[in-house]
Amino acid sequence: MKRIRRRGSKDSPVYEATTHDIVVRVVANFTPEQSDPENGRWFWNYVVEIENHGDQVVQLISRHWIITDGLNRVEEVRGEGVVGEQPTLKPRDAFRYTSGSNLSTPTGSMRGSYHMVTDLGLDLVVEIPEFSLDLPGAKRVVN
Repeated sequence: MKRIRRRGSKDSPVYEATTHDIVVRVVANFTPEQSDPENGRWFWNYVVEIENHGDQVVQLISRHWIITDGLNRVEEVRGEGVVGEQPTLKPRDAFRYTSGSNLSTPTGSMRGSYHMVTDLGLDLVVEIPEFSLDLPGAKRVVN
């Protein structure tokens, strides 16, 4: 069963998806000190929290991001683990990390998935909910 929802405040929404009893929450924030709009660079950091609500141990093996800018140009990023780690989550464990992305437009969105493996060797594809990358005060495109 997959469930997607958004919560949080207007200026800092929390995007959430549940797949295979794994909950993924994301909060993104524009980072002006790392942006350079005059040269077409807008930067966002995002915090991801992954919670294991299931009854099996799972390990995050790899990630797949789909990044879409304000002109609907799409970039896909694949790689092992997250922030240099392949965390293992026991039932009721959580893992949180912070990362970032830049765009050549002042708005966009990100979504993706994690490839995870259970302690029984089952492969799981866990959804990362789509979330907005918008300047403060701008109308959010996603959700």
